[in-house]
Amino acid sequence: MNFRLFIDVLSSSVTTRPGRSRLRLTLAVPSVVLLSTFSSLSLFAQQPRFPYQDPSLSPQERAEDLCSRLSLQEKVTLMEHESRANERWGIPEFNWWSEALHGVGRNGLATVFPITMGLAATWNDGLVQRCFDAVSTEARAKNNIARRDGHSHIYEGLSFWTPNINIFRDPRWGRGQETYGEDPYLTSRMGLAVVRGLQGPEGHRYQKLLACAKHFAVHSGPEWSRHRMDIESLPPRDLWETYLPAFKTLVQDGHVAEIMCAYQRFDGEPCCGNTRLLQQILRQEWGFDGLVTSDCGALNDFWENGRHGFSATKVDAVSHALRSGTDVECGQSFRSLVEGVAAGKVSEAEVDRSLIRLLRARFLLGDFDDESLVEWKNIPSTVVDCPEHCALALESARQSIVLLQNRNNLLPLSPDQNILVIGQNAVDSTMQWGNYNGFPSHTETIYSAIEKGNTGKVEWFDYPLVQTPDEAAQGLPMPAGLLKENLDSWVVIYVGGISPRLEGEEMSVHYPGFYGGDRTDIELPDVQRRLLRRLHEAGARIVFVNCSGSAIALEPESRFCDAIVQAWYGGQSGGTAVADVLYGRCNPSGKLPVTFYRNNAQLPDYEDYRMQGRTYRYMTEEPLWPFGFGLSYTSFRVDRVRYRNGVVSARVRNVGSRDGAEVVQVYLRRPDDADGPVRTLRAFRRVEVPAGGSVTVEIPFTDKDFEWWNPQTNTLTQYPGRYELQVGTSCRASDLQTLGVVRK
Repeated sequence: MNFRLFIDVLSSSVTTRPGRSRLRLTLAVPSVVLLSTFSSLSLFAQQPRFPYQDPSLSPQERAEDLCSRLSLQEKVTLMEHESRANERWGIPEFNWWSEALHGVGRNGLATVFPITMGLAATWNDGLVQRCFDAVSTEARAKNNIARRDGHSHIYEGLSFWTPNINIFRDPRWGRGQETYGEDPYLTSRMGLAVVRGLQGPEGHRYQKLLACAKHFAVHSGPEWSRHRMDIESLPPRDLWETYLPAFKTLVQDGHVAEIMCAYQRFDGEPCCGNTRLLQQILRQEWGFDGLVTSDCGALNDFWENGRHGFSATKVDAVSHALRSGTDVECGQSFRSLVEGVAAGKVSEAEVDRSLIRLLRARFLLGDFDDESLVEWKNIPSTVVDCPEHCALALESARQSIVLLQNRNNLLPLSPDQNILVIGQNAVDSTMQWGNYNGFPSHTETIYSAIEKGNTGKVEWFDYPLVQTPDEAAQGLPMPAGLLKENLDSWVVIYVGGISPRLEGEEMSVHYPGFYGGDRTDIELPDVQRRLLRRLHEAGARIVFVNCSGSAIALEPESRFCDAIVQAWYGGQSGGTAVADVLYGRCNPSGKLPVTFYRNNAQLPDYEDYRMQGRTYRYMTEEPLWPFGFGLSYTSFRVDRVRYRNGVVSARVRNVGSRDGAEVVQVYLRRPDDADGPVRTLRAFRRVEVPAGGSVTVEIPFTDKDFEWWNPQTNTLTQYPGRYELQVGTSCRASDLQTLGVVRK
């Protein structure tokens, strides 16, 4: 069709609405609006006039051609996260800031999966990739709706700032719930699954979305000091062995499109202006060819009072950031690059280098091209919150739940059991959404799901998660009628822990134990601890369902409670999944992606980034529940452990009466390395095993998996010497079988 005729038809007749086959009359639409809205279509409604309009050319060639035609002012305008349309060259509006932490976030209706910590607890990266394939499908559908409506605002775009692959080194960090736990290898596996699910199948002409690994690098709290703190004198071993491996994996194996630099300084230089991180390591050593985006407002921290104090002026700050390798700014300070070029603080060639990376990514998405060429532009709105995605949310929620304790096999419960449900979290649907969340069409609360599955009596009693000091001084807020005379015939299900309104990114929370979005201690809030003690003293049988984004110190609760279930923030189907586990409709199979410490005393200084004494890899004390731990309603035995020809094999036997899933975990240890980790995860495999049956697991274990820290070269290399392969069901020594291996 002739393009002018196409515009005339649109101006006088139709706008197509998603999900409708009829055409709606649109009157008095200025053609300039239509030209802007359908600018990408305009490029292919007629023969291309310029090389960048030619889809047969490579994204790099098209990006270089378009960049060469733009003025400096036009270039800079495209380098902010809110990139406005350029009518002169037919460049569509584009927003670099969208969220998909565990579902399309902050953009209305979406399927909401468990928080990422819960997804990590599945130890099922295949399932995680399926979840994020669903997320990317919904994201494309939502972008298609927005583009057809003539806009692409914040949270509506195709650039998603996830996954968060920072190492969760300390459970006090409130944003730890956004990560995949404390282990570099598990984080790498989960991060790869997210990137592959979001960006789509490799080899396609157009990429489905842009994923972004964040926050680069060495970033995991505190929230209250991130705009001014400097992480300096970090041992090289900790940098390369703990904080960087997941980023390297996502760059080299996942071909992640974006990297987000962090707020804090590293060795004196802000991460978004850190030449060593962004140039030497990321681009030169790892070969990253994607783009780097700043965290929001991070460049302002360079020069604003009370923050890093690194740059004298805004112009100095943005010029330094661009030269160091930051390509997109979340904010508006990059507008000063025009002044920076004029003052000779940065060159236009350096501006071009960054802009070409941005434009190349947009051409990879098919952002300028017609839907007849870009299959993702034809995804309909009906995929959002569809039955298949909702079923996936339930499956992932079930697999995320970790059974920590089950004294005397109190669980699973009989469906005719009389139950007292206690706690605000039991009836709080939004708690289950976590943070950076979307909005599901329906969320089953834990209480309503328990009630649905029960033919006996079910009663609910309100109870707070936290108290102010004044409230605590008034005593225990015991609900009337809670302590029944015949408690023997009831089971108490206490749904406690904390909530996303108490932990998260840079928050203002004014309860004891919480500060700035973080926790100042990891103990269960005292008001909950006192109630559980009182119930225990009254003879109640107690199931404690803990909702939290990370580890809580539950040593007293392990004595007060018969069963303890770690439910995380389970997403839209979290309540149903908890009830399914409690009633035995689902056999729990989750494994901890973090250590559950006994108490605050087992934690080093929160602001110390050295790994000594931290996580299962460097702890010498016994935690309450170890990394990789999780119980089942059946029993497994792992035997016949072998290592031959680069393959670890083991037999997993289900010696119980229920079908179930177990995770075979392979750890590596170097006995002669006194400064090294106690053990470190290098492989795992989740397997389903029928009751009374067995499965032989074979896991490749290559030369690369034996890489170890070499203090002579300050690198991870294939280092000769004695090693131990430890195979089992958690990182606890008693759960592992050891094989000696000599590497030459």
